[in-house]
Amino acid sequence: MMQRFFRLLTILSVATVLSACATMGEDWSDSSSNQQVAKTGKYSKSGKAPKVNIDKDSVAALDAPYSDLWDRIREGFEFPESTSPLMIKHVRYYSSRPDYVDRMMSRSSRYLFYIVEEVERRKMPMELALLPFIESAFNPEAFSRAKASGMWQFMPATGKDFKLTQNVFRDERRDVIQSTDAALDYLQRLYRMFGDWELALAAYNWGEGNVSKAIKRNQAKKLPTNYASLKMPDETRNYVPKLLAIKSIVANPKSYGLTLPKLENHPYFVIVTTQKDIDVDLAAQFARMTVEEFRAMNPSFNKPVILGASEPQILLPFGRAESFQENLLEYAGPLSSWTAIRVANRETVDQLATRLDVDANQVRQINNIPKGMRIKAGSTVLIPRGGKVGDVAEHLANNASKLMLEREAAAKAKPKTTANNANAANAKKPANKQSANKQTANNANKPKPKPKAQADSKVAANEKKAN
Repeated sequence: MMQRFFRLLTILSVATVLSACATMGEDWSDSSSNQQVAKTGKYSKSGKAPKVNIDKDSVAALDAPYSDLWDRIREGFEFPESTSPLMIKHVRYYSSRPDYVDRMMSRSSRYLFYIVEEVERRKMPMELALLPFIESAFNPEAFSRAKASGMWQFMPATGKDFKLTQNVFRDERRDVIQSTDAALDYLQRLYRMFGDWELALAAYNWGEGNVSKAIKRNQAKKLPTNYASLKMPDETRNYVPKLLAIKSIVANPKSYGLTLPKLENHPYFVIVTTQKDIDVDLAAQFARMTVEEFRAMNPSFNKPVILGASEPQILLPFGRAESFQENLLEYAGPLSSWTAIRVANRETVDQLATRLDVDANQVRQINNIPKGMRIKAGSTVLIPRGGKVGDVAEHLANNASKLMLEREAAAKAKPKTTANNANAANAKKPANKQSANKQTANNANKPKPKPKAQADSKVAANEKKAN
């Protein structure tokens, strides 16, 4: 038993990362500070979050001060007070929907401390920590019609620009840590570009190219180039007023008849990483969480297995990290039920299952492959663990291509035209020019079929008249 315990300790690399509170000025990037954290359990207002090596120190040693996070947010506000009609309009909208505001504010409790830490570390206005209220109502699984995803609503192309991985196994636009860091990087870049936070926010919503063009148009007309003076879509016109409305509610909720949920000024989650593949269900079990709760904290994982080769960041509630660590180290069974491969040549599910000695029905079910479909070359396929395949390799974990399918019938080559087929085709042709003309004339006398869409619309119109 002890041998198994030490073997697991050797193969497991778990880094527990906790964002800091606003009491000390140490730099957590220093290794001596990290050791001090594990012993004293205190946090800094610093920059980088502390790391704890659980092979040497205990998660139980971590502790944090308890005070109100909303007060800390209010102290960081920098935008000038606004009484614009649009801001007042949105304040009235939110204050007339207390249940909606309460759901938003309660949902933010999981993520807001980390965002506040990052905004403060970068010396940015604290109003920006409230931006996910406007973007997604603090829902990291939010997905728009325009294909923007996550708490900060990154478009696929912008996500790639900021190195957010988007593949079969994970979408870091939904990763709380990665997307927050990318969003704040983006906002800082926009501020350097425009020199004004309102214009930076407009560019975050509308695109820097569009804001630049709007500024140039006003400059050509010798008009002001501030946010209020630019011509922009209604969504962007309302974007900053919405944020200022949320700021006004946070600053003084009682004046609007609202009550904010209590948020303590300490980390809600711990970040744990492992080098071994592990099932989502098992990870949730180790942390004493339901799968739904676990996925709410870790929405970036697309599949039922978390891949160790991709250096995953697993978020766990502050009080559950120790349980996760203990249960993981004591567990003697296999950690993963699934693995993945990249298909080199197109093949059916049955062919793949026979080749790898796995169950074909399980492969169809976990990959949502309908019967009669063939897997195209280059596809990444999730398969049951065992047989001839082990943990997912690093290059596949980080560069997995999507599953591509084709109909089995469509994949078969069309039959070649034989001499008999050619004779049969010739037999169908008119024997002479006269018979061909006669056939054309007969066809001309036949009424032409109406296009289906046109016929359907005419029927609909007639039904409408009849009614």
